[in-house]
Amino acid sequence: MNVKKVLLIALGCVGLAMGAVGAVVPLLPAFPFLMLAAFCFAKSSERLHAWFTGTALYKKNLESFVAGRGMDWATKIRIMVTVTILMSIGFVMMHQVRVGQIVLTCMWVFHILYFCFGIKTRRTDPAA
Repeated sequence: MNVKKVLLIALGCVGLAMGAVGAVVPLLPAFPFLMLAAFCFAKSSERLHAWFTGTALYKKNLESFVAGRGMDWATKIRIMVTVTILMSIGFVMMHQVRVGQIVLTCMWVFHILYFCFGIKTRRTDPAA
């Protein structure tokens, strides 16, 4: 096993652990960590990737997005609220660094616009 493969597997495991915690803890977003795990497992091990894509965590949080069907509004809003809270903390902490506040504000606006208009919104099935 080469070093790159080991590092990708380790990074994928960290992403999976953080994503699992993020699925339970409201302030920590699960989505980006699970995307990291999916990427790392896909690049490092077919077996790990197959296992990961079969988990309930993957199916609940990533499957529709990866399949190109988009996200439901509840997931989008949860991600946008989490990022807004975290960026607000950074914004307040940079009270003397105006350039940093401007950069954070631009990133926040781009993030909101991207999630509202760049990612397809799928309808949730009321029967599910």
